[in-house]
Amino acid sequence: MKEITNQKLNSFTITGNTTSFSLLNNSQSAYKQTVTNQSEDFQPKLNRNYNTFIIDNLNFEDYPPLQSEFGNIEFSVPNDVILYKSVNGIDTDQPMLSTFEVENTKHALLSGEGIWRWRAQTYLNTESFNDFDNFIGKLVQYLSSNKKRSRINIDYRSFYNGNDDVIISAQYFNQNYEFDNSGALTIVLKNKEDNSVREVPLLLNNGNYNVDLSGISAGSYDFTIKHNTESVAASGSFEVLEYNVEQQFLNADIEKLQALAINSNGNAVFNTEMDKLISELLKDDRYATIQKSTKNIVPLIDWKYLLALIALSLFSEWFIRKYNGLI
Repeated sequence: MKEITNQKLNSFTITGNTTSFSLLNNSQSAYKQTVTNQSEDFQPKLNRNYNTFIIDNLNFEDYPPLQSEFGNIEFSVPNDVILYKSVNGIDTDQPMLSTFEVENTKHALLSGEGIWRWRAQTYLNTESFNDFDNFIGKLVQYLSSNKKRSRINIDYRSFYNGNDDVIISAQYFNQNYEFDNSGALTIVLKNKEDNSVREVPLLLNNGNYNVDLSGISAGSYDFTIKHNTESVAASGSFEVLEYNVEQQFLNADIEKLQALAINSNGNAVFNTEMDKLISELLKDDRYATIQKSTKNIVPLIDWKYLLALIALSLFSEWFIRKYNGLI
C-alpha cells in the first residue's frame, strides 16, 4: 500500500473477513474502516446516480450477499459510490463498492469477499458471463489509465455569415470516456463588444448535444459549454459576420431589370447610353417643367388691431385739421 502511494499507482482493493483493517488504515489515508472483529453478510444496492461510467444490464438486488467487516467506512477524500450495503432488506448509506481519486490517481474499494458468486449468478440469470465481465471490464478500464482527455468535445466554426445557421455541437463523455446521453449541458455565450451574457441549454439530437444560436447579432463571441452538475467544461470563440444582401451580388441582374422596366412602361439603359437617357428624359412630356404659385387673400377686417390703428390714425388727422382750422 505504501509503494502504491509512493509510486502514484492506481489500485483496486478488496477486503474481507481476513483483512487486517488496522494495517490497512495505517497504510493509506483515503479511508478508515471501523474495526469490530465481527463480520456481516451485506446485500448490494445499486446507486442509480453513479455516473463515472455506465452500468448496464445488471440487477444487483438478486445477487448473493458478500461477507465483510461490520462497521462504518469513513472516507477522507471525495468518493463515488457504485454499490451501497443492505442488511436484511434495510438500505444503509455505507459503501460496498466505490471509486475515488487521490492526487491524480484512481482507486476502487470493494468491501466484501466472494465476488465470484456474482459472476455465477449472472450466468444463472442470463446463461452468459458477459454482463458481469463487462461491468468488471469498465471498472478496470477506469482504473487502467491516468491520461487526461477532454470529456466534452465541441464542433463549431470560427466564422459564420449573418444569414447562416449558427449551430454548435458537443459530445459529453463520462470518466470512462463513454458517450453519456444523460448529461445536462449549458452554453454560456458572451458578446465581446458589449459584454452581454446569455445561457442556453443544449439538446440531445442524433447522438450529439446541439444548440441553435441563429439570429444573434453580428460580432465576436466567447462561449463555454459546461456540465450543470460536474466541473467539466470546454471553451471556444467565433465571429458572426454582418450580412448585407446588396454586397452579395457584384453584377446587376439584367434580365430582372429589363423585366422591371417593361412592367413599369420604362426602358432599360446601360451606363454607356447616358446621352440617350438624357435626351429621352428631356423629350418626355411626363417630366415637363411645371411652375405653380399660391395666392392667399385675407380681408382687412380680419386684422382687427391693424383696422383699429388705421381708424385711430384717420380720426387723429381729422381732429388736428379741425383744430387748426384747416377744415
